[in-house]
Amino acid sequence: MNKEKVFEKEIKYIKREKYRKAAKELIRLLPDYFFEVAASSTGKYHPSFSLLEGGLVRHTKVAVRIAIEMFNDTSITHNFSQDEKDMMIIALLAHDGVKHGDPKEKYVRFDHPLLVCDLIRKNKTKLGFTENEVQALTNMIESHMGPWNTSDYSSVVLPLPCNKYQRFVHMCDFLASRKFLDVKFENNDIID
Repeated sequence: MNKEKVFEKEIKYIKREKYRKAAKELIRLLPDYFFEVAASSTGKYHPSFSLLEGGLVRHTKVAVRIAIEMFNDTSITHNFSQDEKDMMIIALLAHDGVKHGDPKEKYVRFDHPLLVCDLIRKNKTKLGFTENEVQALTNMIESHMGPWNTSDYSSVVLPLPCNKYQRFVHMCDFLASRKFLDVKFENNDIID
């Protein structure tokens, strides 16, 4: 499977070549199941377009698209540099990348934001990220669950979003998971 081809349109939103290359490599590192599973193992927390086979991919595409739409409204995102926008797109592409653990487990891992951050840290050199870029990216990802940062099934407490980048990534993920959304897809691409 050509994993990066699945996100070809989303990768094109990334302007800086270094970050496009890193995004492609990061997507190649994601477990194969990421491209097959639903966004929610129970169907309880996501809209219908993100359920069933490939739902996690569609959820990810919608989160990125929400970011792009907001980037186009300078009254919302006027103070983000292009590099910051690129990094937030990468964070959204990867945020649920190890959602069922590695190796795959039956249910979603509550600590999945930390697992994908570990994947990024372990592959920092392969991704071509500096230490500061790794820190910025993992910071955005580890807090993407927002106020749902604890679980009855885990002792892990995820960080809350506390800066504008973390809040933006959380907001895009949150909006992409709202059940009232009805995004139309054709061949896993959003229909405009």
